[in-house]
Amino acid sequence: MERTSRRVLIIGAAGRDFHDFNTRFRDDPTVEVVAFTATQIPFIDDRTYPASIAGERYPDGIPIHPEDELERLVAEFDVDEVVFAYSDVAHVDLMHIASRVLATGASFTLSGPRQIMLESSKPVVAVTAVRTGVGKSPTSRKVCALLREAGRSPVVIRHPMPYGDLAAQRVQLFRRRDDLVAADVTIEEREEYEHHLDAGTPVMAGVDYEAILRVAEDIGDVIVFDGGNNDLPLIRPDVHIVLVDPHRAGHETTYHPGEANLRMADAVIVTKVDTADPYAVAEVRASVHLANPRAMVVTAALTTSLDTDRSIAGTRVLVIEDGPTLTHGSMKYGAGVLAAQAAGAIVVDPRDVAVGSIRDTFERYDVGPLLPALGYSAGQLAELSKTIAAVDCDLVLVATPVDLTKLISIDKPTVRVGYDYEDVGSPTLRDVLVPVL
Repeated sequence: MERTSRRVLIIGAAGRDFHDFNTRFRDDPTVEVVAFTATQIPFIDDRTYPASIAGERYPDGIPIHPEDELERLVAEFDVDEVVFAYSDVAHVDLMHIASRVLATGASFTLSGPRQIMLESSKPVVAVTAVRTGVGKSPTSRKVCALLREAGRSPVVIRHPMPYGDLAAQRVQLFRRRDDLVAADVTIEEREEYEHHLDAGTPVMAGVDYEAILRVAEDIGDVIVFDGGNNDLPLIRPDVHIVLVDPHRAGHETTYHPGEANLRMADAVIVTKVDTADPYAVAEVRASVHLANPRAMVVTAALTTSLDTDRSIAGTRVLVIEDGPTLTHGSMKYGAGVLAAQAAGAIVVDPRDVAVGSIRDTFERYDVGPLLPALGYSAGQLAELSKTIAAVDCDLVLVATPVDLTKLISIDKPTVRVGYDYEDVGSPTLRDVLVPVL
């Protein structure tokens, strides 16, 4: 009997993949989504997208498998089309995945923005980037601060990070830090939520972004889409801000979907100019002009600060940095290393004494002599604490927005590193926001 539905497999990483399903396929009777695959983030494969979100067409939910089983899954489920739906992927790696799919005989596709962007009744500012770790978090903080100064009530909708119970995480609203504890969020989620909550800005996240957006529209008058992992905006923006990084000059046109973001941008922020090579800054500005000559171009610094008055010059420090920036963001240093170098501290390499999944991360990713702030499970948090304890140093420099001392035991003195957005010259971020101010 001839099959009437198109069998689709979605390649993802617990974020855009679910959104693509919800917006494109969930209610399409001509399509059957047979499975998801998962990559990039630990502990998210070998589970099920729940029936309570998948809808009545999927009473048993949808299985999630590791991406390395891709060819087997295409054959086993007789897949017609494979949809790629995650971000921060080099163009060459994306085409390797496409080639694997095409070799099976299936089609390989990408969802277009018109297919997956939701429409809002409120003004929308999207903050995205060309790579992970370029400075979206301090920029989105500054955007919210400028909106509040203008008398607006922003609500942040954060890019998906549903690493736990998907049904329970369908719609998440956070107003205070206690809400984060109740939801048992990961370190990565805390890094992105806490600074907004401390400033009085509600944060929403989860799995079903249509439902999330409708709640957000009821509690704020401007939506700020804080786009993690350099993904496309999930909500159609009135102002689309895209950050580029002169510390990774050339990446703005060699990663997916970062290049697409760059070409769509209303405004491009060349960030970290205070610590980047001036030649790299010039190279990136020229690249931006070629890719998107209509965009407003803003220059900005990410200024670092230490929460101590005493000198740390000559001190042997372990630097803990934002995890995703170092892993799939492929940076070998971040704000913590730059702050340590500026203060004259000696950075200690923790890689030889790392334990468990922390050691596995060092083997998988070519990060520098520092420690990624990984905490996707209670076990991984314990491994992070053991790794810190094993490092021979005088001080731990914590360069993540999370206060790690409240989450794990650290047997050494700690100093936190702050980093903030700062305009350099004109135009400014305020100029970019004129359409919504």
